Amino acid sequence: QVQLVESGGGLVEAGGSLRLSCAASGTMFSINAMGWYRQVPGKQRELVATTSTGGITNYADSVKGRFTISRDNAKNMVYLQMNNVKPEDTAVYYCNCNAVRWLTSYNFWGQGTQVTVSS
Repeated sequence: QVQLVESGGGLVEAGGSLRLSCAASGTMFSINAMGWYRQVPGKQRELVATTSTGGITNYADSVKGRFTISRDNAKNMVYLQMNNVKPEDTAVYYCNCNAVRWLTSYNFWGQGTQVTVSS
């Protein structure tokens, strides 16, 4: 099992910044891609940004130019720097990782952290 623990959520004014962090822990697993997703009530969970172990990143069009994903492979950490946030960024943000153990791939999720952007 890989445990993902998010931190850094909270209330921020529109135009402000917030940084989310996620720590992954788990023995016998090799962690590959990591990313952030978000979900609002009544809607499907959607991709925000992902990053490979080699640093290749992918962003949702809605956050391009405003959010930056980064990771520290040595610490199994992934971060999401959120700049110029908008009210529509309000959601529960979930950390995600793909991990491999004995040639089998697994997908893990964190418990989520609430981000609320006030207008």
